[in-house]
Amino acid sequence: MKISLNNKPDQIDGYDSITVSELLKIKNFTFKFLAVRINGSPVLPANFETSVIKEGDQVLVLHLISGG
Repeated sequence: MKISLNNKPDQIDGYDSITVSELLKIKNFTFKFLAVRINGSPVLPANFETSVIKEGDQVLVLHLISGG
């Protein structure tokens, strides 16, 4: 499956579609606070298990970091 991940072409082999949670695990996004958008629409963390990414989707994953 070909998608755009953080504005770069990416290939996810062995999948026709994938949930946000699966993508985060496969791509090893391990930060506690992540903001995700699929085709410009925000995905709430509560929906990571059910939100599906398909061929051609544009996915943005941002690490949220706070400091002082």
